[in-house]
Amino acid sequence: MSATDRGAPEMSENRSWLSIHSLLTSEPGRLALVGAPLTKNSISPGRYDLAPDAVRAALKRLSVYDLETQTDLSHLRIHEVGNLPIADLSTADALTPLAEAVGQLSRQSDLTIILGGHNGVTRPGVHGSGPLDSIGLLTLDAHFDLRDTDGGLNNGNPIQALLEDGMPGAHISQVGLAPFANTKKAHAKAMRAGISVRTLSECFERGFVHVVKDELDRLARSCGTIYVDFDIDVIDRAQMPSAPGARIGGVSTRDFFAATRNIAEHPKVRCVDLTEFDPSMDVHATGALTAARWFAEILAGFSARRA
Repeated sequence: MSATDRGAPEMSENRSWLSIHSLLTSEPGRLALVGAPLTKNSISPGRYDLAPDAVRAALKRLSVYDLETQTDLSHLRIHEVGNLPIADLSTADALTPLAEAVGQLSRQSDLTIILGGHNGVTRPGVHGSGPLDSIGLLTLDAHFDLRDTDGGLNNGNPIQALLEDGMPGAHISQVGLAPFANTKKAHAKAMRAGISVRTLSECFERGFVHVVKDELDRLARSCGTIYVDFDIDVIDRAQMPSAPGARIGGVSTRDFFAATRNIAEHPKVRCVDLTEFDPSMDVHATGALTAARWFAEILAGFSARRA
């Protein structure tokens, strides 16, 4: 709450301003934030465990006001849970603690936000959101994440693992899949499973936001709850150099942000994650600020949902 809201004289912005970080609180509410610093068993080794705190720090640099849409987020409060102690756990061992935390938060909040961590957090996040036969999964990702699981769980096979867990392929939508970043085998797996596959070319031709809306509507028709995995390597590598899996020719940050706001506005979206940001590769805080802006767009979309 600002000084003006409390009836006191407004503080000069030379001394202080209300940032997105100021909205974090220890009190439970309609929004919840949990850090999932999973870093082991990554195909591209990195320091994904640093990401949750790097994003939180960058939130201090973002205002609560969007002048383009005249959206003021100062009324929102986000229940800050902190980071789960999973940085030293394998992807397999992180399943239970993360799923249990997400399950508890989902019962208390309308929207749970998970800060990864690599993409291995998606499977526990989905499990914590409810029964697999009632959940829809939307991924914004350059990759299928359908690698075989015979060598163990990693950040390249959470979707394959969910299929093996019993999640219906028809409940999965994958948007932003990139050329020369996936295999013929993975593509064939997706087709056999009935996964909806939307490529980068289609996203450019029809519009990224339009394709995302299509898939949200598709999932909403058959699923009671929607989980969204925002793998940040769907963004063009020139704009997101701290995502190890990002490719040249990915989506723009502007389209990514617009899609994010639309997703967060959908009433069936109950849990989202941000994955594959490696702060050790960051350049001039580009990745941290991109992730922080994503967080702001989540709040803006949710705020519109409330209205």
